[in-house]
Amino acid sequence: MFRRTFWFTTGVAAGVWATTKVNRKLRQLTPESLAATAANKALETGHRLKDRAVGFALDVRDNMAQREAELEEALGIHENPELPAPRRQAAIGANPSDNSSTPKCIETSFSSQAKHSYNRNEDH
Repeated sequence: MFRRTFWFTTGVAAGVWATTKVNRKLRQLTPESLAATAANKALETGHRLKDRAVGFALDVRDNMAQREAELEEALGIHENPELPAPRRQAAIGANPSDNSSTPKCIETSFSSQAKHSYNRNEDH
């Protein structure tokens, strides 16, 4: 009698275990679950790539500053020279010999262009 009870209980436990495993796997394979898993993996990968890119940019900046210091030392440049003031161009259409402070604009006439109808049914 004890043998039958043992094997019956073992079979019930195995059935419950197998049913639970199958149901869990079926829930993982639903479209919503697959989409959520893919989105989470994409976010993790994006964060990892961002961290690597930031680390790379910081390394490049540090090495650039170090190399610049080496070049300045090799060339004997120890101070920042004064840069000339930036030269700005006047607006489009301004005459360089004109001394007026207001920029001039070039006016265009749209009368020479063909007028288009805005009727969308005309093309069909």
